[in-house]
Amino acid sequence: MKRLLITAGLIMVFCGFLTSCKEVKGEAVEYTSGGVTLKGYLACDRSMKGKRPGVLVVHEWWGHNEYARKRAEMLARLGYTALAVDMYGEGKQAEHPEEAGKFAKEISGNTDMKTARFMAALDLLKKQESVDPSRIAAIGYCFGGAVVLDMARSGMDLKGVVSFHGGLTTNNPAKTGAVKAKILVCHGEADTFITADQISAFKKEMSDAGADMTFLTYKDAIHSFTNPEADSYAKKFNIPVGYNADADKKSWEDMKKFLESIFSNR
Repeated sequence: MKRLLITAGLIMVFCGFLTSCKEVKGEAVEYTSGGVTLKGYLACDRSMKGKRPGVLVVHEWWGHNEYARKRAEMLARLGYTALAVDMYGEGKQAEHPEEAGKFAKEISGNTDMKTARFMAALDLLKKQESVDPSRIAAIGYCFGGAVVLDMARSGMDLKGVVSFHGGLTTNNPAKTGAVKAKILVCHGEADTFITADQISAFKKEMSDAGADMTFLTYKDAIHSFTNPEADSYAKKFNIPVGYNADADKKSWEDMKKFLESIFSNR
């Protein structure tokens, strides 16, 4: 009898494990903007039923790479449908900071192109069967953080945006009452790419615009603190970037709470 009970218990545990398993799958997707092919990556949990919120993931200045795809898969495990976007076109990736800066500048300096490519990704995400098009957010890293902040500034119809170690300056400051999306900025306290004056100016801009913005800092974290590859970039190219496991974990948890909050209010 005791053996039967143990066996039954193991079966129940195993069945529970099976039902809790997630079927997170990602697939490469192509879409276009201005005649340019953009190569993204769509991830969602296939075991979930019904529509759910969607989240766009905008890559660092290196371009659409495995890191951006990893973040999309992590979001899918949280129950979202996530699309890692391609802002550079043709899946282009930089191999050196000078090349990355050139690619990033080309997009950052062309507001129309930047907006069109972001909108193309947004439209694709909204069309997915698993997505509730009325509940969309965007997160971005480094260059991508600056992109999502600019989309919020422009009044893009998003529930919220999250910037991880993103740039804060812009050529198109937010106008009063224009910002619809709630904003979360996750900033490394020791990030030498972002000056104190830039932080002050950004906070004033958001306040003057009446934006709902939260600015969080993480102790001892420098630029690219969420990317485990940052240490190798620092060593290879002699640039002030670095991974910080504690800040990475804390900022991800802060993002999770933020997304839960904005999506709970329909």
